Amino acid sequence: MERKKIIFFFIIFFLFIIALFFYFNSTNNENLNVEKKEILEENIYSSNLIDDVKYSSKDSKGNEYIINASTGEIDYSNSDVVYLTDVKAIIKLPSSNKIIITSEYGKYNINNFDTIFSKNVIVKYLENEITSEYMDFSLKRNSMIISKNVVYTNLKNILKSDVVEINIETKDTKIYRYNKKDKVNIKSKNNNGNN
Repeated sequence: MERKKIIFFFIIFFLFIIALFFYFNSTNNENLNVEKKEILEENIYSSNLIDDVKYSSKDSKGNEYIINASTGEIDYSNSDVVYLTDVKAIIKLPSSNKIIITSEYGKYNINNFDTIFSKNVIVKYLENEITSEYMDFSLKRNSMIISKNVVYTNLKNILKSDVVEINIETKDTKIYRYNKKDKVNIKSKNNNGNN
């Protein structure tokens, strides 16, 4: 009888060890699956981000447009759109000097090259500098529409307005206020560069 009790106890103990083994093995697999899922989700998201972005395009007229950014993020809903940070763009026109544009953020369309620049926008061309908070650039339209806190500075003047529109080929410029009753604010600089 004692022998049967020992064998019964041994079988119970053995079954208990097997049950523990299966329990811990399935818990580890669940943890591995969760970790794999987290890594997979991380990889999917990070594949949407691009470091050191550079796009370059040239049209049939010889106009070249180069845009660089520290990072870019492709829009999930429209893969033609890339959101940029720390943006620098160069417009090279065959008939004139280059135009340099910088901003903190940008929204670039890789199909038509249209670009929205935003926050701390600076446009430099020869001795001219325009600062603003927003700019809409289009090669197809041949235009830059600069708005929001616009300050236009050259060797002779400082101008403040709501909007500056520039045709990038002809350099024709329109400067205006949203409220037509308001006047564009222009200050002349002295010869030494002071107001």
